[in-house]
Amino acid sequence: MRDLHHLDLNLLMTLDALLDERNVTRAADRLALTQPAVSAMLTRLRESFNDPLFVRSQRGVIPTARALELAQPVKRILHDIQALLQPEDFEPRTSTLTVTLAATDYALRAIVEPFTRELRKRAPAMRLAVRQIDETNVRQLLEKGEIDLAIVTTQTAPQALHARRLYDEEYVCAMRAQHPAAGEQLSLERFCELDQALVSYFGDPFHGAADRALAEKGLTRRVSLSVDSFLFLVSLLKETDLLAVVPRRLLREEDKLLTFAPPLAIPGFTKAAAWHERTHHHPAHRWLREVLFEVCGEGE
Repeated sequence: MRDLHHLDLNLLMTLDALLDERNVTRAADRLALTQPAVSAMLTRLRESFNDPLFVRSQRGVIPTARALELAQPVKRILHDIQALLQPEDFEPRTSTLTVTLAATDYALRAIVEPFTRELRKRAPAMRLAVRQIDETNVRQLLEKGEIDLAIVTTQTAPQALHARRLYDEEYVCAMRAQHPAAGEQLSLERFCELDQALVSYFGDPFHGAADRALAEKGLTRRVSLSVDSFLFLVSLLKETDLLAVVPRRLLREEDKLLTFAPPLAIPGFTKAAAWHERTHHHPAHRWLREVLFEVCGEGE
């Protein structure tokens, strides 16, 4: 019984060349090999197929019946292997690729929403699955193929991944137009007095970026509500007399809230896209990432 351990790609290429050329010297030239090397491969081919495959003639070699039977299957195999080595043809408008993206709910509004709109225009048959990000497990999820792309901050992007900056974000104050303090030029003291809300995913639920900035000045603010969703927070701001310090892009398309600069400097953050080596060279994924970069760049 024979198996693939005794037959490699070079042997099949040699068999194909001999079938086409019917001459050992010409087959050797085509393969950029010496004539003795081709003769040695022919010996191995005869052992693998248990057939002479070629018999000598005055003008070269003549294939046996078994060799002729192998001609088309061998060409098909070599063609299929060559196709594997060629870049995949990618046409966005007809692609049915499914991509899984992980993001926070802030990124859903600031990034995924405009990205999805653009994707629907350019690649209507693509499918996008969006899931809540687990920043403690991003690298493993990308490695396993459970997600293809993660929206992270530059501080949380694992070093083992490919990553690219999307944009720098800054904080603004937000409140509804009917808020009692609407229209005021808020001093730092007045800012600290107002009832405020924040988003906290972990750690102290009533301490955020603004509180860290205030602490450096020996100040505190009045945080009355802590939630774990930026989208929920935006809805609350429209219905309550709460003030919140939120990322500017979260409210980019929100016209029912007043926004203004905080009365103190609050360090922002940088959003980035992260992906694994397994999709780094894939034509469709590369195209998808370029669309994402373009969409995020438009808002800067």
